[in-house]
Parts: sequence; C-alpha cells; structure tokens
Amino acid sequence: MRLFLSATAWVVVILVLTGFVLSSVYRQAVERSFDRRLNLYLRTLVAETTTPDENGAEHQFQSLGEPLFEIPLSGWYWQISRLDSDKPDVRSSRSLWDKQLPKLDDDSGPLTAAGVRIGYVAGPEDQRLRQIERQVDFGSDGKFLITVAGDATEIFDETRTFDYYLGGTFLALSLVLVFTTIFQVRFGLAPLKRISDSLAAIRSGRAERLEGEFPVEIEPLARETNALIDANREIVERARTHVGNLAHAIKTPLSVIVNEANVHGADPFAAKVLEQADVMRDQVAHHLERARIAARVTVIGTVTDVAPVLEGLRRTMEKIHRDRGITIACRSSGHPRFRGERQDLEEMVGNLVDNACKWARTRVDVEVMAVASGSPGGAMMRILVDDDGPGLSPAERAQVARRGQRLDESKPGSGLGLAIVVDLAALYQGSLALGGSPTGGLRAELTLPAA
Repeated sequence: MRLFLSATAWVVVILVLTGFVLSSVYRQAVERSFDRRLNLYLRTLVAETTTPDENGAEHQFQSLGEPLFEIPLSGWYWQISRLDSDKPDVRSSRSLWDKQLPKLDDDSGPLTAAGVRIGYVAGPEDQRLRQIERQVDFGSDGKFLITVAGDATEIFDETRTFDYYLGGTFLALSLVLVFTTIFQVRFGLAPLKRISDSLAAIRSGRAERLEGEFPVEIEPLARETNALIDANREIVERARTHVGNLAHAIKTPLSVIVNEANVHGADPFAAKVLEQADVMRDQVAHHLERARIAARVTVIGTVTDVAPVLEGLRRTMEKIHRDRGITIACRSSGHPRFRGERQDLEEMVGNLVDNACKWARTRVDVEVMAVASGSPGGAMMRILVDDDGPGLSPAERAQVARRGQRLDESKPGSGLGLAIVVDLAALYQGSLALGGSPTGGLRAELTLPAA
C-alpha cells in the first residue's frame, strides 16, 4: 500500500512539473505569434517611412490594416522618432493621443540579427505592452527609431486560459490515478491480504492451512506455503520418533546397569554406580525432553488455554501436598492463551508450582496477566507464582537457576526443575525471573508468548 501511494505521489509531482513546462512552452509560442504580428506592422512602417508620396512629401501613415491604431488608448500603438535631429520629431498613431512610448533598455533583451529589440513595457493608462523597436538609418533621409506596441493582455489571457484547461485536465488525471491506485490496492491486492490474514491465523492456531480460491498469479505462492507447512509437520514428526527411539535405546541399558548394581547393593562400588546412574538418568531425561520440546515448538499454530492447565495443576499439587495443608489460589485476567503446546506449559508451570509448594508455609498464589508493553515477537503474558516461604537472597536466586544446584538436600528433587523451566521458556522466546514475593517468600515470574 505504501509503495503504491509513494509511486502515485511521484507521478502527481511529475504531472505538476510537466504542467509548468507545457505552460511555459505555450506562453513562448503565444509570444512568438504575437511578435510576428508586431514585426509585420514594423516592416510596414519601415517601408512607408522610406516611400515618399506622389507630391514628394513624406508619406501620411495609414492604420496599417489595424483599426485599433485609430482608437485612442486602445493598447495598440506605433511611433516613429527621428534620432538625427536636434528638434524632437515624433510621429505616432492616433491611438497614442498625446502620449509617447518608452524606449526599451538593454535589460529588455539583446538585439536580434535584424537589429530588432523586443520586450515588455508599461504603456499609457498603465497598460502592459509587448513592444518591438528597430533603429533604421536611411542615410541622407535620416535616422529613425520605429516602435510598435500591442496590448499584452492578449498574451496573458491566452496563457491563462490554457493554464486553466491544462490544470483542470491534469487535476482530473491525478484524481483518476489516485482512485485507480486505491482501487488496485483495495481490490487488486486483496488476495495478498487474504494470504497475510491466513498466515496470521495459522501462526495463532486458528487454522492449519491456507484455504480458499486464489488468482492464478497468487496460487503458486499459496500452494508452496501449504507445502512448506506440511514439510514442517513431517520433520517434527520424524524428530519426535527419533527422540522416542533414542529414549528407549538409552533407558534400557541404564535399567540393566541399575538392576545389576542393586544385586550387589552392599558393595560400595555398586552404590556409587547407582548414584551415578541416577544422575545419568536425570540428565538423559532432561536432554531428551529438551530435544522433544525443541522439535515441538517448531510446529506452527499450536495454542493452549491457560486457565484449564492451571486448574488441573492446582488440583494435582494440592493432592500431592495434602499432608502439609498447602492452599493454591489461581487467578487470571481475561482469557489467556499460550502460543505453544499444553504439555510444555504444564511442565514449566508445574515445576514452578511444585517448587513453591515445597517451600511454602501455607499458601501458593498463581496469577496470569498480559504484558503491558508491546513486544517485537508478538503478544506476551506473565505467569506469577508466589509462596509465603522463607524466600531467597539474590545470590541464592542465581544459584538455584543453574542446572543441578540445590540449596537444601532435605527437599526431594534433582535440582533440574528451574533449569528445565529456563530452557523451555527460552525455546519459546520467553524468560524466567526470580524475585521477592509480596507474601514474603519467593516470586517466580515466567514470561511466555500469548495468542
């Protein structure tokens, strides 16, 4: 849209410049036509100046075929001034009455090859005149300055009329161009807008493919986009299969090692093997889970409602920690939706709620809210998990976020919970931050993409 409007603006600017050029060219053409008319009268005056009448006296000038030379102050004048006499000798048309025409100065323009100078002057009654003059030397007959002037209003009126028609024509062309561009953008590019909306729907989980009929020019784009989406799903499915096969291949030898070590439980070496096998099992489970998630987050268009997930986790965690009487409260504003798969959200929030329940005295609060500021990656949401436990110092918060780090060995777990949450959130372009809770304990703030 912006590109089309920019191109249209440039075309309008070009039309305006073209209008100025055409107006200038037309004005020059009108002036040349007017000058030819003046020059014809000038040559007639030159000829009559040198032609004596039948009695040998100087010729009595006629109207030169133009009645306006006879009408006083009509705007059309001629004047013959003798230059080689001490006494003023000026003859002029009857239209000049008792006025005289001014002499053109050098600023009016250079002399032509014929010795003619042309320019604009102010005439009687402040008329704007187009004037042409020529000095003629007839030797013994004398030296004269012959001047002819015409009302320049004709030039200005002709040019103004042309400008009106030209401006109206170009204005109509500009309006037609603008409306044509708007029509092309709104209707000609409508299929591209449909594709854009369909891709947004696929990304947000409302659709799985580009559906509908498209023009022949756009159909290949829609077809290749659907093929790309199908190829993406196939790659993800293959990755899930490989992850499952790898998990089975690794867990089976580990189970054999653990079983053999249990047979020799009293042997210190067997106890060490069991300890390291548990570490290996936790690490393998973590990395396999991360590989599974990395493959899964590439699936386009997966969306999960947050409220049902939180409610399910609340019931599960209250049962697990029933003996401690922990109360879990869940709150959410609006209808939050996570742009990802349900099991990933359950794993991240489940780890945070489980960790909060382990350290809470009586209560855990879970709240979901939208992020106020915009994000380049799209809409985001925050999940806050607060407990009323002892809390952590800044140094302890940095420590527990590292994989396998535990502050209290008396609490169950492998120390991988928060590290898993950090890794999974990063895969979704989210983050996890630890801070102080209003209830006195620890606050875990999980930021994730929202649909």
